[in-house]
Amino acid sequence: MIREVHVASRGTYGHRRVHAELTLGMGITVCERTVWLLMNQAGIHGLPGSARVKQLRGVATAGDLVNRKFHRLKPNELWVTDITQHRTREGWLYCAAVLDAFSRRIVGWSIDSKQDSTLVVNALDMAIRNRRPEPGGIVHADHGTQFTSWVFGEKIRSAGLLPSFGTIGDGLDNAMMESFWSSMQIELLNRQRWKTRLELANAIFDYIEIFHNRRRRHSALGYLTPIEYELRSDHDTITAAS
Repeated sequence: MIREVHVASRGTYGHRRVHAELTLGMGITVCERTVWLLMNQAGIHGLPGSARVKQLRGVATAGDLVNRKFHRLKPNELWVTDITQHRTREGWLYCAAVLDAFSRRIVGWSIDSKQDSTLVVNALDMAIRNRRPEPGGIVHADHGTQFTSWVFGEKIRSAGLLPSFGTIGDGLDNAMMESFWSSMQIELLNRQRWKTRLELANAIFDYIEIFHNRRRRHSALGYLTPIEYELRSDHDTITAAS
């Protein structure tokens, strides 16, 4: 059963996530240390974790509404966004994503061969259409020209949301988004060479919508998946109200 869980995780899970899937997902009573021992004996290992982001000195801007405090109690209170890139034999492919800090769910994304303001606007537009956030939520990004563009800022304001920018040159000010990119780099992008942009775009879509949002268990969420975490939160809210 451990082998099945490990294969289903695309070979990414270590013993903690395998244990979570066995206990939370399959209802099996087993000690975490037992899972660790069995995996070691069978030579089953997860992918290595990412290195910690080094803190860089920078000048904080007046527009930082987050100040590295990413924890939120409800969906759509804080979205973080950023761009990553990866090379294929055809050339570079760029992906912008919007992550809800409450559940770590990717709520909007966009993929293109160009890294421009349209890329980030399309990702944000998808998030707004999918989530229909109430006014007052925060959209947090870095100081890339795509995010500081007028069109991106106008998209935020027209939805009743508030733009926020972290410290210049400091990855920790968008650490939650950096953590997602790091996981995707390790669990998907670096595991093979990609022939075409279309091949990689399809793989990124599958990773975000199928694996990350629906199947990947997150330690910060008590080893629930993002969608499970949101559904449980909705259930608890309804129960408390009744």
